Parts: sequence; C-alpha cells; structure tokens
Amino acid sequence: MYERLKEMVAKLAGGGEERRHAHALYVAIAEAARRPEFYARWRVPDTTEGRYELLSVHMILTLRRLRAGGDATARFSQLLFDVMFRDVDDTLREMGVGDMRVGKKVRGYAEAFLGRAGAYDLGLDREADLKEAIARNVYGDLDEPFAQALADYMYMTEDALQKQALEALLGGTISFPEPSFEERSDDD
Repeated sequence: MYERLKEMVAKLAGGGEERRHAHALYVAIAEAARRPEFYARWRVPDTTEGRYELLSVHMILTLRRLRAGGDATARFSQLLFDVMFRDVDDTLREMGVGDMRVGKKVRGYAEAFLGRAGAYDLGLDREADLKEAIARNVYGDLDEPFAQALADYMYMTEDALQKQALEALLGGTISFPEPSFEERSDDD
C-alpha cells in the first residue's frame, strides 16, 4: 500500500493533531486513487501522469466536500493541499529530478491541479461536460469510452461524500464508494 506515506504520517506525528489528520486523510485519498482496477479495467494510464490524474480526481472531490464547511474547514483544506504537494515534491526527488528542477515541476503540477479543479467543478455542477474534461485530462483522448465510467464514478463519489460528516473528514477519515468496474467495450 502506501508505506512511504504512512511513514511520512508517523514522522510528522509531532506536527499537531490537525496536521496528523490531514496526513491520514491524504493517505486514504492516495490509496483510493491507486485502486488497480482504475488502471487495469478502466484503462487509466498506469504512469506517473495517470496516477497523478486519479490522485487529483479524488483530492478535488474531497476538497469540494470540505468546502461545504466554509471558513471552519478552510485551514484544514489548505493543510491537505500542502500535504499533497509535499508528497509530489518528495516523489519527484525520489524519481531523481534534480533540486533545480523540482520547484518548477511542482509548480506545473499545482497549476495543472487548479485547472482540473476548475474544469471538474464545472462538470460536477453540471455546467460543463465532465466526461469531456475527464477524457481530455486523464486519457488524452476525447473518444475514450471509459471517460464516462470515470465521470459517473465522480458523480457517485460526490454524492457519497456529501453524506459523510465533515467532522469525520477533519478527523482524517473518509470512505470512497466502490466503483462499478463493469466490462465495457470500445463501442460503449
């Protein structure tokens, strides 16, 4: 599973209860994004970029839920965002990206995340086509048949998260719904 993330949580355990909860929530988000079926059955590219895309999907959905708490959850949302991008930074360094390039790469990932958050917000609010945004960002192919399955999963997840108490999320606990990894053909 995410042993490195769990070690990071343990290492930063002295950082205060709120920070520990943000780390625990991030670990749960990352684990949900790494479900092998997304990659094997829904053809999300099992690459650094593909994994980042699914992490972003789950993070955006979680931050949308936290946003419902207004000012009471704003600090925690920022902590969660910071944890994600500290992990991105650490991952890039582990992959051998040099110190001089890490900052620029992290900034690029952060800008991509914010762009996706805007596009997915519009799609989740039904003001734009979520399937198209997923197809473009996750698959790089507007004709990808699994883009609709992932869009449906996002709608289902948003509904499920709306039923979860904000106190649970602020305590580092989240439950993502079980996706329906039904077989689809390229014609679906």
